[in-house]
Amino acid sequence: MTRFVIRPGLAALLFALFSLQAPAQLPEGTSREQMWPAPTKADWEKPCLITWQRTWEDAVAVSRATKKPILICVNMDGEIASEHYAGIRYRQPEITKLYEPYVCVIASTYRYTPRDHDENGHRVPCPRFGGVTCGEHIAIEPILFEKYFEGQRIAPRHIMVELEGDETYDVFYAWDTDSVFKTINDGIANREIKPEPQVKGDRPIIERVSSPDVADRVAVEEAFVKGDDALKRAMLETAAKLGDRAPLELLRLALSSFDEEMNALARKALAAAGSPESTELIADALRAQMSADEKQALIAALDRLGETSPQAKTLAIVHRGLGGGSRTVDAKGWAATMTSTEAARNAYERSMVERLSRQTELAASEDPQALLDVAEAQLGRALETSAEGRTDRMVRRALFEDARRNALKAEGLGATGWRPNEILAVVAWSLGETDEARTRAVAAAADVPADASSYSSMVVLGLFAEARRQAISDAVRDRKDWPGEWLTDLHAAYSILSRHPFGDDSQVVMHYDFLMWLRAFGQAEQTLAAGLRRYPASAMLHDRYRTRLLRRRGVTGIEEGYEELLAEPEAPAAYGWFAGYASLVAAEFHRRAGRDEAALAAYDRGIARYEALAAAEEDSQTTARHYIAMAHGGMARIAYEAKDDARALEELLRSFAVSPDSAATLDGLNISAVDTAKMLRARFVIEEKAAMLKTLEEALSALDPRMLELPAYEGVGPRPGDRQGRRPRDRRNRGR
Repeated sequence: MTRFVIRPGLAALLFALFSLQAPAQLPEGTSREQMWPAPTKADWEKPCLITWQRTWEDAVAVSRATKKPILICVNMDGEIASEHYAGIRYRQPEITKLYEPYVCVIASTYRYTPRDHDENGHRVPCPRFGGVTCGEHIAIEPILFEKYFEGQRIAPRHIMVELEGDETYDVFYAWDTDSVFKTINDGIANREIKPEPQVKGDRPIIERVSSPDVADRVAVEEAFVKGDDALKRAMLETAAKLGDRAPLELLRLALSSFDEEMNALARKALAAAGSPESTELIADALRAQMSADEKQALIAALDRLGETSPQAKTLAIVHRGLGGGSRTVDAKGWAATMTSTEAARNAYERSMVERLSRQTELAASEDPQALLDVAEAQLGRALETSAEGRTDRMVRRALFEDARRNALKAEGLGATGWRPNEILAVVAWSLGETDEARTRAVAAAADVPADASSYSSMVVLGLFAEARRQAISDAVRDRKDWPGEWLTDLHAAYSILSRHPFGDDSQVVMHYDFLMWLRAFGQAEQTLAAGLRRYPASAMLHDRYRTRLLRRRGVTGIEEGYEELLAEPEAPAAYGWFAGYASLVAAEFHRRAGRDEAALAAYDRGIARYEALAAAEEDSQTTARHYIAMAHGGMARIAYEAKDDARALEELLRSFAVSPDSAATLDGLNISAVDTAKMLRARFVIEEKAAMLKTLEEALSALDPRMLELPAYEGVGPRPGDRQGRRPRDRRNRGR
C-alpha cells in the first residue's frame, strides 16, 4: 500500500470521485444564511475546542516529532461561512474531534482584541479562536500565503500538509460543510503514516521548557506564574541555555514581574536568544531601567540578530544613536528665525513684487545675490500660481525654469549655502525631480535660512527629512550599516516642521510612523502628543492615538484616554467627535470578546456624543448620522446573536431610518446592517414570524438596491459544476 499523498493518476481520480463529493451549488430553495447560520451569543460563549499551535515553526516541529500532518485553517471576519466555522463548528465536540489527529494552525488577518499581552505579561487569547493571540494568527498568515495559498486569500479554507511540506488537499469554495468534514476525516483515514504516541503530563516541568508544543508551553507558563522563586529561577536558567529556542512567553512573564532578580535573569536569557522573534521583546525590555552592562548585552544581542534581521539591526543603531543632538540641523537657529507674523508675510510679498518688476535688469546682472533675488521672486510667483491655478502648466513650468536658470547662474558666479540650494531643491521638487530635490535639500540643511518660516523653507526641510528617511530605509532593506546621526537629523527636522507655520499633520504622521517602525517608542509618543495639540482634527493622528491607547491600556483605555483629552484646558471641539468614534471602536472590541453589555453601553455613549455634535454643528450632521446608523447596526447584531429578534429588528429600522446610505457599510467586524438584516430575515422565514418578516422586507425594499448586493470580498465563487478549490493537487516540495 502506498503512502497517501495525492499525485496525478488513479489516486487523484479516486480521491476526486469519492472523497470530495460536494454539491456544485446550494440546494434549491436554500439561502446562504440557511446553509451557514450565523452564531448566536450562546454559540460564541462556548470555548473554541481546537488546539492551535502558536507559530508555524512550532507546528512543523510538533508535526515531525509526532508524525501527525498539519491542518491549516483559514478564516476571515464577517464572511458568512467563516463566521459559521469560527462561532459554531470549531466549538462542537463532535466536529472538533475530526481535527484532533492533526497539528492545527489558524490563520486570520483580523484582530479581535487590541493587544496580545496585558501589563503583567500574561497572554490575551483571541476571543474568536482561543489559545493563540491575535498577533499569532495574524503573523502566521503571510507565511502560509507565501507557501500554500497560490496568491489567493480565500476563507474559509482547509489545507492538509504532510511531514515534508507537501499538500494532500486544499478545500475552499465548498457549498456545504459535510464535504469539508468528510475530506478532513478521509485525509487521516487513508493515510499510511501513523502518529507516534507522546508522553507529556508526567514529564518534569523543567524538561518541558524546551518543548514547542502548545500544551507544554501553557503548562510551563502556568507553572512559572504559580511557582516559588527557586522554580522560577531554575526555569529561567534552563531557558537561557536554549539560545534561539528559549520560550519568549516565559521570558516576557519574568520581564513583566516586579522581581528584579527575575527581570535580570530574563534579560540574561534574552541576551542569549537567537531567534528573530526575540527582537520585539528586546525592544520592550530596553524601555526599563537597567545597568549599562545589561543594556549593552541586549544591544549586542540585537547586533547578532541583525545579521539576519533588519529590524534587529535597526533597533541596535536606534538605541545607540537617537539620544544625541543633530550636528547638521541647527534647531536653535531655525527657532530664532522662524516667524509667522502678518507683517513679515506682507514684507516678503512687497519684496517679491518689487524684484519681479526688475527681473530683466536683475537677470542680466553678474551679481550672484541679485540673481538669487530674482530667482526667489520667480519661484515664489510660480508656487503662487500653482496653488491658485491661475496659469496653465506650461507657464508655471516656464517660471520654475527661469528660477532654476538664475539660481544656477548665481551658483556659477560663486553663490553657496542655503539660498541657491533652497531654490534649486524646491524647483526640482515642483517639477517632480525627487532625487535632485533631496540632494539639494541635504546640501541646504547645513545652513539656517534668513526666513525659516517661509513656504520654501518648509519644503526644503521636509525634503531633507525624506532624504534621511529614505537613506535609512534603503540601508535597512539592503542590510547595510548606517550612522545613527541620520536618525538624529531626521528627528530634529521633523521636530522643527511640527512647529513650522506651513507644516501639516502628514509630516507628524510620517515622523511618528517612522519612529514606531524603528521601535523608538518614547520619542514616538511625544511626537504624537505634540501633533494632536497642534492638529486636533487630524483623522490620521487620532487613528494612531487610538491604536496606542488600545495596545497600551486595553479596550477600556481607549475611552478613558479621550476623556483625559476632553478634560484638558480649552480642549478643542474636534476631540468630542473622535471621542464618539472611540466609543464605537471600543464597542466593537467588546463585541469580539463577547462582552455584550459593555458593547451596548459603549454604543450608547457614541450615539449620545454624535447626537450632541449633530445638534451643535450643522456641518457635522451627515457624518454624525452615518456613525449613529453604524452604532444601531452593531446593536442589532448583538441582539440578533442573543436571539432578541424584536430588539434586533428595532435597531435595524433605526439604522436604516437615520442613514439609509450607510446600510451596506462594513463595521470593524466586517459586518453591515444589511448583513444582519439578511440573517434576521432567514430566521423569520424558518420560525414563521410573518409580521416581523413583512416589516423587515418593507424596510429592505425601501433601500437603494445597491445596498443589498454582496460585499466585494464575497465574490461570485465557482460556477455551478466548477471543481476549482476542491481538487487534490500534486505539489512540488515547498519546504517548511
